[in-house]
Amino acid sequence: MGWDILSWGLPGVLAILLVSAGIEDARIREIANWKNAAIALLAPAWWVAIGLAPWPDMAIQLGLGMLVFGLFAVAFHYGQMGGGDVKLIGAVALWLPATPLLQMLLVMSIVGGVLTLVMLIEHKFSRNNRILEIPYGVAIAIAGLLGLREPLLNQFT
Repeated sequence: MGWDILSWGLPGVLAILLVSAGIEDARIREIANWKNAAIALLAPAWWVAIGLAPWPDMAIQLGLGMLVFGLFAVAFHYGQMGGGDVKLIGAVALWLPATPLLQMLLVMSIVGGVLTLVMLIEHKFSRNNRILEIPYGVAIAIAGLLGLREPLLNQFT
């Protein structure tokens, strides 16, 4: 019974943290490290709650998270993404199996592209000379929330 509560409660906490991170990134262009850490540190409890075996299931999830984090760390290195965004993507990747993770990354790219276009247009019309910073955490949060539906609704099959 306790794991059933966790299997529904933990994604609820993740959803709250994602919404909070998206709002924070939109407002101040930063994502608090404690939010990224909380998302990452709650993932193992989620794995236990949904019954993943330590080997190979949990190891695969950890590997996927590290792979995604590493790939986006390269983007950070070249100045294409912020550090908070990279940490958020890596933390969310710990929650999603491979196929929903790929779907999340695709949705994140599309939402991020639309967000970038909207902000570029607004920036052009406002004739502002400041450097344009895209709050990509918004796209990550939206894609993460949509990606949650797969493991949440299909965990018992």
